[in-house]
Order: sequence, then C-alpha cells, then structure tokens
Amino acid sequence: MKLVVKIGGAALDNKELVKKFAAAIPGLCQEGHQIVVVHGGGAALSRTLKQLGCETTFVNGLRVTDSLTRDVAIMVLAGQLNKQLVAAIGATGQPAIGLCGGDLGMFRASKKQSPDLGFVGEIRAVNTEAIQRLWSAGMVPVVSSLALGYDGEYYNVNADQTASACAIACGAHALIYLTDVSGVKDADGRVIRWLDIKAIPRMVEQATVSGGMLPKLEACTSALKKGVTRVRILPASSAEVLPEFFTHRIDCGTEVIAS
Repeated sequence: MKLVVKIGGAALDNKELVKKFAAAIPGLCQEGHQIVVVHGGGAALSRTLKQLGCETTFVNGLRVTDSLTRDVAIMVLAGQLNKQLVAAIGATGQPAIGLCGGDLGMFRASKKQSPDLGFVGEIRAVNTEAIQRLWSAGMVPVVSSLALGYDGEYYNVNADQTASACAIACGAHALIYLTDVSGVKDADGRVIRWLDIKAIPRMVEQATVSGGMLPKLEACTSALKKGVTRVRILPASSAEVLPEFFTHRIDCGTEVIAS
C-alpha cells in the first residue's frame, strides 16, 4: 500500500511524540508499505519569528509569508525540523532521507493568488518518479512543506495541502494526518468518528471548525475527490497504531469519507 503521513508542527515540538511516531515507521515498511512523510513546523516557525522580532499573521489558517518569513521557514522547516525527524526515523534502523520541495524537483508550486499571502504557494506538480526511486532504494522520503516555484522562488505551502497533493499524485491508498488534537469535533466538543465531506461546508459556515482545521479539511476533501481511498485524522499521541492501520479497527480520531 502507498501511504502518505503528515505530522504537524505542534507534534514535532514533543520529543516523545516524535520518537513514538518514528518507532511506527519500520513496522509499516516491513509490511511492504511505501511511505512518504510530510511535515510542517508552524509552532517552531512562529517561535523563531518571534525571537527575531517578526510578527505572524494568519488568514483562514494560512500564514502570511513575506520574504523574511519565507527565508526563516526554509531555515526551520527544511533545516532543523527536517533533519531532526530524519534522525529520529534513522535511529529506529529505517533509512530515511530529508528533502524539501526543491530537492529532486519534488514539489513545484505557483504563487497562491486569492488571497495574496506573499510567498505562499499551491502545489502544481509532484515528482512521483523520484519518490518511486527512493522507495525502490528502501528509503522513506521525509519532505518539508516548501516548494520551488516555476519562477525560481521558494514558496511556503500549507503542510496539510502538501500532503494531500502528494497523496493524489502518488495514487496513495491512504492519507493520514497526525495532529495535536483528538480529531474533528462537533459543536458540543465531541470527536466526530465519521465525517462526510458533504457536512464540512456547513460546519465552516457555523464556525464549528476554524483556524488550522480549515485548510486540513479542504485538503482531506481534495484527496478523496481525486482518488485517495482513505483519509484519517489521528492524534499524534496514538502514533503507535499506524502499523495496524490497514489490518485492524482503529477507534481514535476522525475518518473523513466521501459518501
């Protein structure tokens, strides 16, 4: 099975969660699954920007990215966080290779036009041939959510949307989002076990979901509509269940479905 797993920036801040996640990867590979790990790093990026005296602004869950913010994103996402995650997976004995969208032309992007958020991009192409070569070599690609524009500029891309684009391009059987929350919640704060994409617009209209969950659910919807078989939002604290994803019932998190 082809599997794209996205781990969020808040989870990456927790060393124990990263270790738990990394420990799950060899089991998946030993079962013959082909995996791409996509990561964000919003928490660490915001923290670094604050240390540099830079303000952070979000619009509908997306970070407004001027040239300085973009350069800091390259440093934090493609540098520090990417290499820490690669090291954690490598420590389990599973070979992994860290990349950003510019490496091997993995992700190509164009500037997001509406709204204009600066150096924020939308994925337009994925180098699936390069991913297949890495899989054939027994490696797990670990990709930060930065893409190279056709204009030669790097663009910050929402990691949820990056993972969705990757899953669609690869023909993934499953797309899993590991988050710092227990799942998508209804108006009463209860985790929704099965969420039909038809219900999402009304939840957005009623502000039942907001902030970072908006681009995540948009990405889930896109993946399901474009051929990804399963999409699941799981708490990162339950990362140990990943090797059982295709063989056992998993009761935590939210399964997003297209009826």
